[in-house]
Amino acid sequence: SLQVRGLCGTYNGDQQDDFATPVGDVESSVSAFTDKYRAPGACPARGPFATDPCDAYAGQRDAAEAACAVLHSSAFQ
Repeated sequence: SLQVRGLCGTYNGDQQDDFATPVGDVESSVSAFTDKYRAPGACPARGPFATDPCDAYAGQRDAAEAACAVLHSSAFQ
């Protein structure tokens, strides 16, 4: 059984099951995966997503990379 799951993945080193949904199936796309975690009536329907967020928000790339660096730091290992 999974000890960690949700929008942050399973944190077990196996990327094949990182998109595990609350009911235990595994989605193949980000949008289908995140829809499984949406609270009914609490979130607006998702709009169209850019295929590459860095292309859509090029001005925020440095901030995003800095935030990701924190998540990849030794504090989270």
